[in-house]
Amino acid sequence: MNSNIIRREIEKHLNEEATIKVYGMRNKVSTYDGVIKAIFPNIFTVSWDNLEKSFSYADVITGNIKIKYKEI
Repeated sequence: MNSNIIRREIEKHLNEEATIKVYGMRNKVSTYDGVIKAIFPNIFTVSWDNLEKSFSYADVITGNIKIKYKEI
């Protein structure tokens, strides 16, 4: 799997709600519920509560980030 495939999949859900789980060091898990706002060549951004955070496609490929799209 490469980043182009991941980017195209995330692009399908642009401006839709999603839950992003970030698996960090020492078994720390951060969860973000927001809207996928922008797609760039190496990252995508998610916004929630007037905040915005960027995530890389490489982290999705390695499993450090899991994305669950909300049903419409």
